[in-house]
Amino acid sequence: MWFDRALVALLVLSAPATAQMSKERARAIAGEPAATPQRLTLTDIPVPTSKPTALFDGRSLTGWAPWLGYADPAITYKSNPGTPPIGTSRNTSGDFAVRTVDGAPAIWVKGQTWGSLVNRADLRDYHLRLQFKWGARTWAPRATMPRNNGLLYHTHGAAGEVFGTWRPSVEFEIMTGSTGMIVAVGGKLRGRTSVTSDPSLVEPHLRFRVGGRDIEIVNGTPTWNVEAATDAERPIGEWNTLDLYVVGDRAVHVVNGVPVGEVHGLATIASNGTRQPLTHGHIQLQSEGAETWFRAITVESIRTLPRIVVAGK
Repeated sequence: MWFDRALVALLVLSAPATAQMSKERARAIAGEPAATPQRLTLTDIPVPTSKPTALFDGRSLTGWAPWLGYADPAITYKSNPGTPPIGTSRNTSGDFAVRTVDGAPAIWVKGQTWGSLVNRADLRDYHLRLQFKWGARTWAPRATMPRNNGLLYHTHGAAGEVFGTWRPSVEFEIMTGSTGMIVAVGGKLRGRTSVTSDPSLVEPHLRFRVGGRDIEIVNGTPTWNVEAATDAERPIGEWNTLDLYVVGDRAVHVVNGVPVGEVHGLATIASNGTRQPLTHGHIQLQSEGAETWFRAITVESIRTLPRIVVAGK
């Protein structure tokens, strides 16, 4: 996730009145907190219309383009960092590489310098599956915060367009406690989802809920992200499977077989205010402060999305 949620939490703790105001604002946006959690399941899983294609060949980073942000990640969110991002000006083999872990090849992301690997394939109407697990290392300025990374999709725009570090996209958050969260990366991206307010979360206190209030996700506003329906991630050190289903301007996020989020109405906003549906793009594997391993990255074509339903209904 490109916004420092832990920093927000610290600010909230130091200002109880502000914290109460933000919770009241969440209630105004999303309604009263849900009385009970939902147990969600996935139905109508689409039949693929193509054979799976591997986006990682197990030998090299062929098909992937690295990009690095600032040498000091602590300046990433400053309005005027005063120095250009690293971009592609240095050898990135110490940041991204293919290494063996658990007896098989995987993409290793060091995480110390923020940035991403961008896949060169322009994807639309697909089911993407990958496995990830956390490595042992975390790095300043987030060494004591939840491990953070992300799968970014419908990537478009220029390299480093967002905080000199990422390209505009939709984020399938990969973060301890929040994997599957929906985030708008870039100020001109929009998407809608259904939510309830949840005062147990840090700001913006919004959690995905089937049948909840429909809201628009907009960067830089009180609805800039929506937390996953539940924490379905396995313990640190174990492999997790992520499934991303995308058809047109809609997507479903699934963590270890558990659906945790859905977004629809994805769009970009042009300088003249025109709204254009966002229906395709590249994927990015983030580097954002925590060592991470990725493997078994495949994509196959689909024509329909699975449905998220509440178990027992």
